[in-house]
Amino acid sequence: MNFEIQKLSLSRAIQAQLDALIVLWPSLTLPNPLAHDTVSRWVANAIEAGDFELKSGAVMTLYCQPGMVPRHVVVVCTAENKPGQVRSAVQSGWNALKSAKIKHLGLHVVGDATGQGIQLALSSLADASYSYTTTLSKPKSRLLKQVSVSAENSSAALEHAVRHSQALVAGVELAKEWANRPANHATPSHLAQAAKSIAKGSAFQCEVLGPKEVAKLGMGAFMAVAQGSAQPLRFIVMRYNGASATRAPVVLVGKGITFDTGGISIKPAPEMDEMKYDMGGAASVLGVFKALGQLRPAINVVGLIPATENMPDGLAVKPGDVVTSMSGQTIEILNTDAEGRLVLCDALTYAERFKPQAVIDIATLTGACVIALGAVRTGLFSSDDALASHLQQAGEDSGDTCWRMPLDEEYAEGLKTRFADVANVAGRAAGSVTAAKFLQRFSQNFAWAHLDIAGTAWRSGAAKGATGRPVGLLLQYLTEQAIRPSEFLADKPKAAKKVKSSKTTSRSVTPTKGRAVRQA
Repeated sequence: MNFEIQKLSLSRAIQAQLDALIVLWPSLTLPNPLAHDTVSRWVANAIEAGDFELKSGAVMTLYCQPGMVPRHVVVVCTAENKPGQVRSAVQSGWNALKSAKIKHLGLHVVGDATGQGIQLALSSLADASYSYTTTLSKPKSRLLKQVSVSAENSSAALEHAVRHSQALVAGVELAKEWANRPANHATPSHLAQAAKSIAKGSAFQCEVLGPKEVAKLGMGAFMAVAQGSAQPLRFIVMRYNGASATRAPVVLVGKGITFDTGGISIKPAPEMDEMKYDMGGAASVLGVFKALGQLRPAINVVGLIPATENMPDGLAVKPGDVVTSMSGQTIEILNTDAEGRLVLCDALTYAERFKPQAVIDIATLTGACVIALGAVRTGLFSSDDALASHLQQAGEDSGDTCWRMPLDEEYAEGLKTRFADVANVAGRAAGSVTAAKFLQRFSQNFAWAHLDIAGTAWRSGAAKGATGRPVGLLLQYLTEQAIRPSEFLADKPKAAKKVKSSKTTSRSVTPTKGRAVRQA
């Protein structure tokens, strides 16, 4: 879809050459029954008759009315213009139109438009009108091609919001595309090809490492997960160089488990098909790089994607096996279904070579995070307060929200074992936190944050499909750095102390009952 913005009154918006027009009307703006435009008079009359209330969710539809060029005009109330209300209003407006043949849609904002409001409206419209078609025998192309935003006020901020939304939607929809693909259409090799096609141009670089290169690096944890699959692993390294080479990059690490059976600790059969979404973190990294290619902000970004399947064949890693990670730390694999943290820990160690400003890993990591936060907010874990604050604010600004979770040292107690430096699972309690504590061991030398997107990366049930989250949050965070670099660079912390040797950190404890629980 293409987006554009114009400074227009409502009376002019209903004269535009459009197939349909959605009017976003806030509760505090009362219509004038004597207004020059037909829509305002219709709304005023409907309110007076008690047929329409300016409250969240209210919808009024008009069809082929005199004085209006668009065939369809839908008025939806955005209430107080809160993010959830704007999304709900746009969804309701599109639902009233989706059976019609709409190629060119108008979106008019009544009252003073804001950049955040326009971004939320456009991203919500794209989400509502998206459909997956890649593996359908007779796919239908998306009819909606053009969206024209109009508002009575105009500013550079609104134009920036439209441009940002254009790139954001491109990135989100690419993330959705790859997450939605069945695992046989999204193998590690397929992801590598996608990364190469995205990372084209003078500002980009892309390198793909195979099993031999990964073995040479000593990524024993990553290799352990991959050894049960017939599909060869791929370690994808993407670089976007938009700023001076002297500026430290932000490194994004995306979990790329293209299908997760659970390995020997096999998952239950119901809904196992949804484990194609276990590479949602990798898909979000691809989506961010797609958006960076359109926006070209003055920042440096590295994307790391450890991609593999987790399968249960005769060569698969077994519960109780001990492997050596790239960092040199040994790991007892008590549950092969806790594989995401194993591929991520080696990628986090690899990230050190870039001397990063910050490292953010993104992963559909734990079912426990779904229990804690549901499908509303992504779980945020961080060892650095400034980084966590910036990410949380980016989530609020973009509408792609997250919530900071604890990392108290006491949560690491359950990861101790007598047979290795660390176990890959602890008890059932606080499962998302103990998973983050595992990753924290491998991120001692840089500012680090972990986004657990197990609850937000896809929807189940009748609306099954990828959401493209947290592309919006990450893109907002990165582009804010380009606008205010000094604010972010000033927050850069000193490197934390390294994890102590296994002799002091791996004392024996009795495993907690239920330790080998089902993981994401």
